[in-house]
Amino acid sequence: MPKPWENGSGLPDPTAFRGGKEIEKEEQRVADLVRCLRYVARMAGFEIINRVEFRDVKTKRTYK
Repeated sequence: MPKPWENGSGLPDPTAFRGGKEIEKEEQRVADLVRCLRYVARMAGFEIINRVEFRDVKTKRTYK
């Protein structure tokens, strides 16, 4: 099983490893936001039935 900081050839690739960690952190932020919004909607007696889109104010990246 390859180590996450190695590339396909088994050589260390710290740049890709750090970049991947940053992407995982961003995706976790979005997942946490969706979980919170679902919770608030449920507590108010609603449910989210369609896709919600988000845009990160700082990075301008859009999440669907």
